[in-house]
Amino acid sequence: MRELIRKYILLVIIAAVIITLDQWTKSLVRSNIVFGETWVPWDWIAPYARIVYWHNSGAAFGLGQNLSTIFAIMAGVVGCAIIVYYPQIPIEDWPLRVALGMQFGGAMGNLIDRLTIGFVTDFLSVGNFPVFNVADSSVSVGVAVLIIGMWIEDRRQKSRSDENGEDEIAPEIIQLGEERHGD
Repeated sequence: MRELIRKYILLVIIAAVIITLDQWTKSLVRSNIVFGETWVPWDWIAPYARIVYWHNSGAAFGLGQNLSTIFAIMAGVVGCAIIVYYPQIPIEDWPLRVALGMQFGGAMGNLIDRLTIGFVTDFLSVGNFPVFNVADSSVSVGVAVLIIGMWIEDRRQKSRSDENGEDEIAPEIIQLGEERHGD
């Protein structure tokens, strides 16, 4: 049991924080702003950022409107895949663990909206970018963390192989090449 808790604790903590923050902010918007209304705390910030209460029955950037059921199913499948795959990730691979926690939390935050109210509540409007929410941001940042983590790990492995004087080509491939050419 302890091993299971150890494997999932980071996923649960990250997802719980994101889901809580996402649902709390969406609830604040729904209860304090009329649909379609814009709220700006300071006039000077209006061209750059504002709060806009909006419904989204599609995917990111408003694509695929009125396909909320399909996106709910997809979020459920992705969530299940993360839950199954997560314990296989080494504890030391924290960028991947954090990235998947953020993506899981974001997917579940929007899934809660789709299942309870039939659409996702979006409210953050920055410049001319489509309106989004905390869950959307979490998924996007999770993807960025994943890419950066993969890049760092790739650089680390290349550095290790350079330090050890290893060829970039795996020894098995070199040996196979020698056998084919009769060397």
